[in-house]
Amino acid sequence: MSHGFDLSSSLVCEGIIGDGCGGGRIFYVDTEKLYAYDSVTKQSIKLLEGLVGIESISKKACIITLSFADEIRYFDLSSL
Repeated sequence: MSHGFDLSSSLVCEGIIGDGCGGGRIFYVDTEKLYAYDSVTKQSIKLLEGLVGIESISKKACIITLSFADEIRYFDLSSL
């Protein structure tokens, strides 16, 4: 864990190359904020904040699913 995320954490997911937006990037939550990490540039970009009580994230195509105890939210990367 050298970049602030642990790949085995439920708050980290990898974008699959060819699966839509963000392929090859790592998406992670740190201090209630969602980030995208680019392994080529070695930089993280903040995408969303205020994720109080988030339990897990996952990604399919351009949609990141944000799971909380009592709700599911969807973040569409293609809207950026």
